[in-house]
Amino acid sequence: MPDIAVLAVFIPTWFFISITPGMCMTLAMTLGMSVGVTRTLWMMLGEVFGVATVAILAVLGVASLMLNYPSLFSWLKWIGGAYLFYLGVKMWLADADVSQNEIKHSQLSSINLVSQGYVTAVANPKGWAFMISILPPFISLDKPIALQFLVLLGIIMFSEFISMLIYANGGKGLKRLLSRGNNVVWLNRIAGSLLAAVGIWLALS
Repeated sequence: MPDIAVLAVFIPTWFFISITPGMCMTLAMTLGMSVGVTRTLWMMLGEVFGVATVAILAVLGVASLMLNYPSLFSWLKWIGGAYLFYLGVKMWLADADVSQNEIKHSQLSSINLVSQGYVTAVANPKGWAFMISILPPFISLDKPIALQFLVLLGIIMFSEFISMLIYANGGKGLKRLLSRGNNVVWLNRIAGSLLAAVGIWLALS
């Protein structure tokens, strides 16, 4: 178990990292806007376990190998980015009434949302860099490493979830604002543009 002093520093540090706008937070806001917070929870599930995967591999030393060979990221990043870009374009071009139903029930199924969240988290090189640089200093070699890591990992996963929930609810609020009157088409175009931007961001990061 980490010391209280260590936790007092780690918790706000990691929450600040989590809440800072990035690919996963932008994706959560966009999905909160387009498919609602409830369905966005599936993406959050995938993202949280993606972050956990990165943290585990970082502690095991695999992250250094991945960062030294960026080509290992290429296929994962380009496939995930291309898929997000495709969904964004489809949202942008679709009619107001048709787009939401099509996207909710086909392209953004629960399985697709989970996998997209996982891929976005794992394929983000900045996530690996944060894990390598920030996580190890908070682990003491004088205490059981496994227990310390499990506590820190729980804090990381919880912080990521809370941050994405905040962004998703922000997207939901924006949806309510833009859905007044005849703004549904604009809502689709804004959400589609953001989704496509996240896809490009992921592919080129």
